Amino acid sequence: MTSAINRSAADAHDGGVSAATHYRTATIDGLDIFYREAGPKDAPVVLLLHGFPSSSHMFRNLIPQLADAYHVIAPDYPAFGHSDAPDRAQFTYSFDHIAEVIDDLLDALDVRRFAPYMMDIGAAIGFRLAVKHPDAVWAIVAQNGPLYGEDGGEEFFATMAGFWQDGSEEHRNAIRGFLTPESTRAQYLVGVADPSLVDPDSWLVDQALLDRPGVDEIMLDYLFEVRNRPSTIDGVLEFLQAHQPPTLIATGANDALFPEANMRHYLDDLPEAEFHALDTGHFALEDKGDEIAALMRDFLERVLAKELSQTVKATEVRNDGSRTEERASGTHAPAEQPS
Repeated sequence: MTSAINRSAADAHDGGVSAATHYRTATIDGLDIFYREAGPKDAPVVLLLHGFPSSSHMFRNLIPQLADAYHVIAPDYPAFGHSDAPDRAQFTYSFDHIAEVIDDLLDALDVRRFAPYMMDIGAAIGFRLAVKHPDAVWAIVAQNGPLYGEDGGEEFFATMAGFWQDGSEEHRNAIRGFLTPESTRAQYLVGVADPSLVDPDSWLVDQALLDRPGVDEIMLDYLFEVRNRPSTIDGVLEFLQAHQPPTLIATGANDALFPEANMRHYLDDLPEAEFHALDTGHFALEDKGDEIAALMRDFLERVLAKELSQTVKATEVRNDGSRTEERASGTHAPAEQPS
């Protein structure tokens, strides 16, 4: 793995990142990977993993609501946002590969523990990272980031069935409608109670990036990858069942793809997860961003407080054990002699 980090102020990261959002690029395995970053370097890391067809732009309003207390990192996957979009002949656009790229980015940024926020295909990336580094995940936030395929998206999955079965050019061309301006706009507005709260720049930015030469074929490769649900990834269910990571589910209940019924399946494997169904659609941050931020801050603060309490108790137990051993052996640390 080769990486280099390029910044407008090279020493900014070393001195701790301010609460302002910084727009940075890291060279990972020869690719320029763009990411947004804010918050103090020594704070707990929150990793924001975007959905399709968006980018880290979807987190533009959430980042400043977390950055006073957390080190927030929001990358763009290859061919999304401002990251490089290498030719399909030289780069494999699989979720396995994208997870490797994000893993290498975290390594370049010296991130050892993180709480992933997983939205849409971000769940496919985040769960792969969790399986590879199970002890690194200190919490999970899921927002319309599916784990299972049941109870949602029936129309979408029916349309995709032929493509997923054989990957043929005929079926590939049949799903190009998912890349149109109408489809992108609908992902933002379907299920939203008050569409006037959704900034139209959001889908216009997404569409402008989708319309770059060659990106349409890459996006179809990503859509082909969606056939493999996160629950089918080797080790995911074992990770959830064994580790029971603290989990907050704050999700758009009216999402046509991954509605409340779909997201409730998280509770099958994470019965202690906190579940909040919000009256909105797929891109819930657009109109419910303040509510999600408040839920996150409350949840993450409690997770960290519990961790601290457990650490203190473990230290006290170790100290009590050491004193018991000293008494049993009749030894103790020598008293300090007066000078």
